[in-house]
Amino acid sequence: MLPRVFHAEDGKDLAQRIQPRGYLFSIVKYFGPFLLLAAGFFIFGARFFDTRILKLQSPKSGFLPCITVEPSGINRWIKPPSSLLHNMSDHELFWLASFAPEVKNYPFKRLPKVAFMFLTRGPLPLSPLWEKFFKGNEGLYSIFIHSLPGYKASYPKDSVFYKRQIPSQVAEWGRMSMCDAEKRLLANALLDLSNEWFVLLSESCIPLYNFSIIYKYFQRSHFSFMGVFDDKGPHGRGRYNPNMAPLITIDQWRKGSQWFEVDRNLAIYILQDTKYYAKFKEFCKPPCYVDEHYFPTMLHIEKSDLIANSSLTFVDWSRGGAHPATFGKDDITEEFMKKKLLSGWDCMYNGQHSSLCVLFARKFAPSSLQPLLQLAPALLGYG
Repeated sequence: MLPRVFHAEDGKDLAQRIQPRGYLFSIVKYFGPFLLLAAGFFIFGARFFDTRILKLQSPKSGFLPCITVEPSGINRWIKPPSSLLHNMSDHELFWLASFAPEVKNYPFKRLPKVAFMFLTRGPLPLSPLWEKFFKGNEGLYSIFIHSLPGYKASYPKDSVFYKRQIPSQVAEWGRMSMCDAEKRLLANALLDLSNEWFVLLSESCIPLYNFSIIYKYFQRSHFSFMGVFDDKGPHGRGRYNPNMAPLITIDQWRKGSQWFEVDRNLAIYILQDTKYYAKFKEFCKPPCYVDEHYFPTMLHIEKSDLIANSSLTFVDWSRGGAHPATFGKDDITEEFMKKKLLSGWDCMYNGQHSSLCVLFARKFAPSSLQPLLQLAPALLGYG
């Protein structure tokens, strides 16, 4: 084989093929340190960001970043929602809240709480009084507020009512939408497994005793409290619609107060009901007021052995009319509080006669706040 002759053109071609490699080597030579430094900053930044995320998610911080680590293990079930805001429909919410554990021995230390559920149109004018009632009892209560959808609360961050509004819808007096709002409150409160007792209140309600007395009253009671009675007049049986039979007969028809206290088992049962709900939604419309008949009738038929047939919230119907009396500034005196609200009661509590029969009262106008604040320490035991 003859040796290949090397020409000048070959050297030129070789130089062109070698040049890109030499150029790349030059880039690495001059810019390599900068690339290594940038990589170091990237690794450090990633670790720092991860550390910050973990710190922000710690229990000591109330702020949750957009990127969160979902709780794992038992914590995903026992930890109450960090925010009351969600985009679940009522159907989804009720379904989720209706779960009940079959094993009654909880695998964690459960401290039972009272869920105070406020059904309001907007603000809570008596909130300063409630603040004094709740003070010092952290961990024993939770608060839920259902207001008109357009209302934006402005409670300060140190208020017990701060960010306690739940997703709400319009609730019309006397219609099923009112009971829907009550069920919405129950469902949101049930998402916290530590809530054991559920109290429905309005913006015009006040507590008549200190927190300790009310908590022990619920804790020791064998029953839930729902006003249930058979009113044979036009405002009771007179509102019955025969189309409800045979599911509900006129002999089973009951009336009661809208304001109730139920335990966890009854709260779940109320959410699970569909058959009575459908009948009331179709056949109980004004002048049949569903919020006065639906829960009392249903629980009388299905769970009468679990309710005390009485409400724990006092209202005064003595002045007549479609609504109970409203108490203003001039009504709030020491004599009024003692005679009207704090004495003269006789009821059954766990099968025994008791003088402690009502724990809350309504309707109190915003003007009553200042005299109530003055009388509360001596007469009501808080403030």
